[in-house]
Amino acid sequence: MNSLTPFPGQGSAHEVVAFQRPELNVILSLYGRMVTAGEWRDYGISSLREVAVFSVFRRTAEHPLYRIEKRPKLRNKQGEYAVYGMEGQVLKRGHDLKTVLRVLERKLIRPVD
Repeated sequence: MNSLTPFPGQGSAHEVVAFQRPELNVILSLYGRMVTAGEWRDYGISSLREVAVFSVFRRTAEHPLYRIEKRPKLRNKQGEYAVYGMEGQVLKRGHDLKTVLRVLERKLIRPVD
């Protein structure tokens, strides 16, 4: 009379996409330089089923300025790394994380008066 019904999906562990340590080192190095320059103030990391996202914020309670995404399914097509702007536009996409992040490093270069 008291039979247990298993919760759907309980038995299988879902794999998630995450940034590896070398990838995080590259991203956090850029993040540290941008914080020092006063451009960025906060970040968030999400590891989901198909994508890992590193979001950068100017202030904590707003939409991210940039999203750095890793999508392994696009590895053989457009490249697994992409940088998205605040409006959702793709700023740069590619196979090499350092090359993709160069689009954000340009923000550090300022003219001297």
